[in-house]
Amino acid sequence: MKAVIMAGGEGTRLRPLTSNAPKPLLPIADRPMMEHVIRLLARHGITEIVVTVAFMAEAIRDYFGDGREFGASLTYVEESSPLGTAGSVRNAADHLDERFLVISGDVVTDIDLTQAIAFHDARKAMATITLTSVENPLEFGIVIAREDGSIERFLEKPTWGQVFSDTINTGIYVFEPEIFEFVEADRVVDFSADVFPLLLAEAAPLFGAVVPGYWEDVGTVDAYLRTHKDVLDQMAQLAMPGFQVADGVWIGEGTRIDPSVEIVGPAVIGPDCTIERGTRLGAYTVLGSHCRVLANADLDRCVLHDSVYVGHGSRLRGTVVGRGVNIRDNVRAGEGVVLGDQVQVGAHANLAADVKVYPFKTIEDGAAVNSSIIWESRGVSALFGRDGVDGLANVDMTPELAVKLALAYGTSLHKGTTVVTSRDSSRSARMLKRALMAGLNSAGVNVLDLEVASTPVTRFLVKSPEAFGGVTVRLRHDDPNSVAIHFLDGSGMDIGEDAQRRIERLYHREDYRRSLPEEMGDITYPHRALEDYTAQLSQIVEPDLIAGRQFKLVVDYGYGTASMAMASVMTKLRADMLAVNPFTSTIGRLSFDHEAAARRVAELVRASGAHLGALFDTDGERLTIIDDEGDVLTDVEATLAFVELVCDHLLGDRIALPVNMTAQADRLARRHEVTIQHTKISTPALMDAALQPGVGFAADGEGGYILPGFLPAFDAAAALVKLLDLLARDGRQLSEVRRGLHAVYMTHEAVATPWEQKGLVMRSLMEKADGELVLVDGVKVRHGTTDGTEWALALPDPQAAVTHLWAEGATAAAARALSKDYARRIRRLVR
Repeated sequence: MKAVIMAGGEGTRLRPLTSNAPKPLLPIADRPMMEHVIRLLARHGITEIVVTVAFMAEAIRDYFGDGREFGASLTYVEESSPLGTAGSVRNAADHLDERFLVISGDVVTDIDLTQAIAFHDARKAMATITLTSVENPLEFGIVIAREDGSIERFLEKPTWGQVFSDTINTGIYVFEPEIFEFVEADRVVDFSADVFPLLLAEAAPLFGAVVPGYWEDVGTVDAYLRTHKDVLDQMAQLAMPGFQVADGVWIGEGTRIDPSVEIVGPAVIGPDCTIERGTRLGAYTVLGSHCRVLANADLDRCVLHDSVYVGHGSRLRGTVVGRGVNIRDNVRAGEGVVLGDQVQVGAHANLAADVKVYPFKTIEDGAAVNSSIIWESRGVSALFGRDGVDGLANVDMTPELAVKLALAYGTSLHKGTTVVTSRDSSRSARMLKRALMAGLNSAGVNVLDLEVASTPVTRFLVKSPEAFGGVTVRLRHDDPNSVAIHFLDGSGMDIGEDAQRRIERLYHREDYRRSLPEEMGDITYPHRALEDYTAQLSQIVEPDLIAGRQFKLVVDYGYGTASMAMASVMTKLRADMLAVNPFTSTIGRLSFDHEAAARRVAELVRASGAHLGALFDTDGERLTIIDDEGDVLTDVEATLAFVELVCDHLLGDRIALPVNMTAQADRLARRHEVTIQHTKISTPALMDAALQPGVGFAADGEGGYILPGFLPAFDAAAALVKLLDLLARDGRQLSEVRRGLHAVYMTHEAVATPWEQKGLVMRSLMEKADGELVLVDGVKVRHGTTDGTEWALALPDPQAAVTHLWAEGATAAAARALSKDYARRIRRLVR
């Protein structure tokens, strides 16, 4: 016996879940509805199946193939235009020359099909309708049958005034081939509205069989959630995926769950999921495959499709989440919220009950969403952020994205151009760099691959005449689960906004250049990159002067790549160096604690009597300094020490510092008759300033130092070598320099500010300023002190719904009071 599965419906009432997928592929308990139907047919011995398809037919074909994986043999028949239920089956008549069963591919049921077929045979029926009882028959066809099962009358989708039975048509039929005599070919024909009334009029043998079992037409989101509850309560006998590890709890293969996780059954967790510590999975929660739920999340009565990411502390209640959705930290979603495929939800966003967000939309950080987002796209994030293109490894930053990004970048360049590539030692960076190189070659761009190299070495090589630009891939220093792709221009600096916009435009349009086979780019490997870098670095200092001091150092490389260059540099300077963590290691980096490492270096400095200690970040860009007494300098103290030492040996007349730098830097510079050039609080702005004539040194106050004569970008190795040079010239120990600095009292906090009110906040602060205004970046107000040591700076965050607030005072209490005053002003404006 054969069966027909009708799988052509669009499922419009289930949107946005069906906006990007056909309804039969919607998962129930981590398996598509149609898969449950095929397995039901196979259990009853029906393995030859004809599938009628229309809407997104290829998606169904791709998933089920020929059916062998599911114990069946599938044949597909496609409708070029909608033909109705009977017309759709009539379209497959060439495959149906014997008794056959018809069932919908988007219902959930365990009805006894064998009993229905036996009933049909016993009555010698032409058509048998399988019947079941429901509480609310309004959405279905009501059927009245006589004692022998013959149909007396029926009514399609009645009003309550027309309800005379709760026995409804399940849409599961058993037919003889003669049924096609009552269905006109190539016309829109429906079984309930057209064929069955005609059979009644002709007195044809039409029967209704009330068959035991569960049946649910999953027509709405409420029905979708209700069906999951019924399945988990085992009201429907479906094959559950995975292993049953407790009463009502099924877990898929390869899933990792922290022992502290609380699972309140019944629940289903698909294969290859990761559930982190402190998370709670409430009753009737279902996770698809490859989901990741971070620490302290709380999910209750939620259905998550495949590859969903849920951030720290997020709380979801009665929420349905489509494939590939990315939910960041501390998100709140109320009852009935539905997120379509590939939706991005920013941190601290709040989604009110019954909100529906259609596929591929982005909700910005901190947004309060009270109405559905259908066609418009709210708060779409730019591809480039402050740290290049960055995101969670294998969640946001996938090989697919990397290839498309490289194609866009390569298309923005001329064919035959050479681009330098590099990465850190992490597996994530290795994976993405390989994808980037493939995309660049496809666009006709050559690759000069440094393999594993620090960011400063990469920038240095990009400056060479043979290269036009560069790409480097690394884990973010503040989040080892995130990775960033940095694009560099021909001077070794991060590309500008114009170049970013050009890449973004090509990326979003997918307007890529595909080179002919003979035009594809090549990959080569430089032989003397490190030698050229170290030779150039030695030229910005006095090696003999440094060698004369016979410096003894303790340097922790943080498992980064800077160690590859530093060993030969220190050999030339004849410095005695104890290297800590000099070998690149992904595992070491993931567990690296910067503060603890700095304390260890300080202990080694004191124990060994070293002149200096240093801690590199893993990218080789930022430097933490420990003085000869084993005191770890704060980044601000280290910047002031550099200013004190470099002013008398400056190749220029200006030092570039961001506008949020302490006023003590201005005081030091004035004493040495050097000017401070204040810049915006961004790395590109500081790099731009470093390129200007007369700027001899730049720093960001966060461990990043720029020596413009060598490289207009952060370089921890160059900064350390220059510090040795300055100490050798000055003759003092670093501890003496530190003790000579004035105390700094600064505060920094972030005040929540809705996006639409950021402009109001800035305008109001400027209009009501009670001191001298500085408008380099944000609104900075200098207050009444003559030396300018009391000031407050408010700056809207470009990527989050907050306003950053810095304040400095003559004392710690004065700084706190000033910060509280401005925070209070901002909160009052926001209210």
